[in-house]
Amino acid sequence: MIRFWCIFTSNNEIMSRQSISLTEPNDEWLKAQVENKEYSSKSELVNDLIRQARKQQAQIDWIRAKLETAENSGFTNDSKESILAQSKSLLNG
Repeated sequence: MIRFWCIFTSNNEIMSRQSISLTEPNDEWLKAQVENKEYSSKSELVNDLIRQARKQQAQIDWIRAKLETAENSGFTNDSKESILAQSKSLLNG
């Protein structure tokens, strides 16, 4: 069962409240992080994990888009020396 509530923070952001079920090992790990003062609550930790996962997904999406663009641009006839020189030139500004 999932329950939702609205909670307002000090800057008037709406935060949803949700009940979730965890496996015993995951719950123990969450408790350990809070007990070790890494986080002040399980909610803070779960929100941080979600932020990290969203950031990682954004990076994966960016890489995937770059790879797709590169694959669609076709092959080059440039020599490896020419490619290396172009890369060095771009790095050195």
